[in-house]
Amino acid sequence: MKKMTIPLVIVAGARPNFMKVAPLLNALSTDQDFAPCLVHTGQHFDDNMSGQFFRDLGLPDPEYHLGAGGGTHAQQTAEIIKRIEPVLLERRPRGVIVVGDVNSTVAAALVASKMGIAVIHAEAGLRSFDWSMPEEINRIVTDSISQVLLVTEESGRVNLLREGHPPESIHMVGNLMIDSLRRHLPKARQSGILTELNVTAGGFGLVTLHRPANVDDEHQFAEIVEALRVIAERVPLLWPVHPRTRSRLADASIAIPDRIRLLEPLGYVDFLALQAGSFVVLTDSGGIQEETTVLGVPCLTLRDNTERPVTVEHGTNRLAGTRKSTILEAWNETLRAPKKSGTPPLWDGEARIRCHAVLREYFLGRTGAAS
Repeated sequence: MKKMTIPLVIVAGARPNFMKVAPLLNALSTDQDFAPCLVHTGQHFDDNMSGQFFRDLGLPDPEYHLGAGGGTHAQQTAEIIKRIEPVLLERRPRGVIVVGDVNSTVAAALVASKMGIAVIHAEAGLRSFDWSMPEEINRIVTDSISQVLLVTEESGRVNLLREGHPPESIHMVGNLMIDSLRRHLPKARQSGILTELNVTAGGFGLVTLHRPANVDDEHQFAEIVEALRVIAERVPLLWPVHPRTRSRLADASIAIPDRIRLLEPLGYVDFLALQAGSFVVLTDSGGIQEETTVLGVPCLTLRDNTERPVTVEHGTNRLAGTRKSTILEAWNETLRAPKKSGTPPLWDGEARIRCHAVLREYFLGRTGAAS
């Protein structure tokens, strides 16, 4: 009698998703009890934001590419919902795995839940408690309809319990993004990007900005750039510019000084090399807060809150706010007293193994190796 495998669909759509999906897909692909299928929603659709990441991370070509990029949050979410439903009807998976907090995450979770398919949320329970963030809404909605909640840090477990999720659905597994970092860091250290950009390790800062609250508000954006201008007088800054942010720079006619170099978006390995070699990273990205913590690089988060408090409690991260005065205050404090990095529990590069074990227990009732 032919052995039945358990079909799973893994959904990714935006750059932060790919680093989390890669190690988990690799673990599941080596288990003959599972048949994972990768779906790329196309939320990030150009080569720099998507294709290069697939190549750097060794991800296979997705079996489905939905091409649902662009538009407002509502338009994009609706388009992903419309395009992923036929995929799930065709594949009939037992479970849909979603990661992070982007529109692709909540859209795929909604469709799966309405079809009676188990939803597995990797990176569950993170909360900024800021309802003005679209990502916060995505997190809460996704968690509320997930059967398996894979948690990266203790705050996530506490938040989920407070919200009434059953303890047996919550699993502390560590951070899949750190699995990717630890695997690819040796390659990143061999990257020629520092030479190409004519910079030396420790001799530059790195900037990323993409959140609507920071780049769509012209006054707030100008405040941030003014703070960067001051910091750049001390250490030159490299700024790989997200397409959204580049258009806002042009619209606002904000002048960028020579000591802030605007770059095209980079692939995963080259960007990781720049992070590892930075004197400081200034960002509004959640994942970069985590990566800098493990790399031991000072991080100034250009936000008033973070859904990843472990990076402040254990790591190198400081909340710097979004005003020139608060950013420079955090910068000066970093110069006076750099935070010593500590690796959060279970951020050991083995999260994929724990996630795999949880999925075997959930679907098969056992955690041992595939038979």
